[in-house]
Amino acid sequence: MKNVSELMDFRPGIKVVDATLRDGGLVNDFFFPEGFAKALYEANVKAGVDYMEFGYKADKEMFDLSKYGPSKFCDEDYIRSVVGDNDTALKIAVMADVGRCNYKNDIIENKDSAVDLIRVACYLNQIPAAIDMIEDAHKKGYETSCNIMAISTAQENDIKTALEFIGKSPVDVIYIVDSYGSIYPEAMARIVDVYKEVADKYGKKLGIHAHDNQKLAFANTIECVGDGVDYLDATYLSMGRGAGNCAMELLLGLLHNPKYNLYPVFDFIEKNMLPMREKGVVWGYDLQYLMTGLFNQHPRAAIQFTKEKRTDITDFYTEMMGLD
Repeated sequence: MKNVSELMDFRPGIKVVDATLRDGGLVNDFFFPEGFAKALYEANVKAGVDYMEFGYKADKEMFDLSKYGPSKFCDEDYIRSVVGDNDTALKIAVMADVGRCNYKNDIIENKDSAVDLIRVACYLNQIPAAIDMIEDAHKKGYETSCNIMAISTAQENDIKTALEFIGKSPVDVIYIVDSYGSIYPEAMARIVDVYKEVADKYGKKLGIHAHDNQKLAFANTIECVGDGVDYLDATYLSMGRGAGNCAMELLLGLLHNPKYNLYPVFDFIEKNMLPMREKGVVWGYDLQYLMTGLFNQHPRAAIQFTKEKRTDITDFYTEMMGLD
């Protein structure tokens, strides 16, 4: 049983992280409507959100600039065009993927940047490279986090070994990431225990980034809140890759800290998210994403199913079972 006070009261240490531009950008190749990022920034400030993730620091030699919107690369000029000097309590974050980021050159000194937090994303076999990126960002003056992806496919002992290496690094926050939306709350409780042992040992904070393939992103986030996880990722109207993420409107409704304000969230959704969906941008829970979650698979097959506007859901189910 969770300690009721962990859910009914508020912990000052909780930080809400908006990932709409970054995870949501995977839905539309980061081509958001004009003014969208500015309106989102203003909504986050008014809502009391703690961090806003602007997107990726992708390598411009690796990715064609003409095929993606500005949040794929997060140039300083782009971020500054939205936040100016950011004379607010809201902090700015970007994600740097191991192997997809020229971090030595593209992540400048923190004193010259609008960015506060560098979120390093990696797989278990990329931990040494991730640590090098964390150390580089730390030396440049940034807050740092590490997001180990696809942990639902990994052995617990491998995760523990990786966490030990990360714990010894200067990282500030270690993220639990349910990449495939396949983890149930009961299993999440056990995962938090594993992460918390290392986090407590090395004085690190924990975060949760959940996907909604089985409509459990909010449930798993609640589980983590009750277990003492402080950094909570969410997106407006759950917009994110495939089935999307924990909904910002659900999360702020759960948290009891009076600094959070739901009205700006609903106002932004009404004026920006709903029109974008009406124009044909597709994301959110659907049967094909449920299936990849059930089978603990990357949602790429479900994403392709969606792009092709297929409706043969039973055929897709047999494909997922390897029966085609």
